[in-house]
Amino acid sequence: MKLFKHFDAESIDHVLEMVTATNGKTALMAGGTDLMGVLKSELLAAYPEVVINLKTIAGLDTIKMVDQECRIGATTRLTDIAASEPIQTTFPALAAAAASVGSPELRNMGTIGGNLCQDTRCWYYRYPDKMGGRIPCYRKGKGPCHAIRGENRYHAILGGKKCYAVCPSDLAIALGALDARVKVVGPTAEQMMPILDFFNVLGTVLKPDELVTEIRIPLPSKTAVQIFLKNRVRDAVDFAVVSVAVMVDQEEGVCRDARIILGAVAPTPYRAFAAEAAINGKSLNETHVAAAAEAAVKDAKPLSQNAYKIDITKALIHRALLSS
Repeated sequence: MKLFKHFDAESIDHVLEMVTATNGKTALMAGGTDLMGVLKSELLAAYPEVVINLKTIAGLDTIKMVDQECRIGATTRLTDIAASEPIQTTFPALAAAAASVGSPELRNMGTIGGNLCQDTRCWYYRYPDKMGGRIPCYRKGKGPCHAIRGENRYHAILGGKKCYAVCPSDLAIALGALDARVKVVGPTAEQMMPILDFFNVLGTVLKPDELVTEIRIPLPSKTAVQIFLKNRVRDAVDFAVVSVAVMVDQEEGVCRDARIILGAVAPTPYRAFAAEAAINGKSLNETHVAAAAEAAVKDAKPLSQNAYKIDITKALIHRALLSS
């Protein structure tokens, strides 16, 4: 690794001051489970001169129930989210998503903010500089998406355009089903945005001088059922091949409201509006659930090696809805 200066942040304002003072030549570190790999492999053209540790900011690692919503600080560890009794009781899909991430060691270090902001795992994008030079691509600002004609078994089947790398965050999928919002703070303003608006085809909408400080989740209906399911090659450590989060509210056997979010099939968390429409106002029987699963992937445009994701997506939706 190259040399860089390391600072322990005292507050959010302290972080913003340092970012401004260094003209954005900084990297923010929470758990560091993704950042350290990025720096060691020299994936990006601009290597940071300063790394700012966010874990030293007091009060940024808490879980609180306030005003009919749950507020989770950005440096809250995944282990603590998965083990939190309020989260397990009120937001079981989020607890399941947190518990599914990586290994215990990674969950003990990784944070909710870091999980949302982590960089894509596309092997072309992350090709190490020391192994023959970085591979330019659309996501890096120059070049094509090499996955279109190359090795693409884990890439997008939905929503891919100039970049087919998928969103790697498990928690974003669960939070999308829970209608969560993200608090983003910059030098001159702060804003709360819906979690699904936080992502775009190239990652997140964060500017270089902005950071996530909090996630807020409204309390769900007491009758709502939440499910998070994840398919991966090795259950112990791998990223999702496909994941699904659903929140379904039924009344007298009829689905009155459904949110279905798909993960690892698109560059962003993908809300399956067509699948939701297929079951809203209907009973969750085999016929309607099968129709919803088909509707979810009707716009899929798989690449040469990843059409198998369509069947996995349908199977996970089918299983999640019948479990609701």
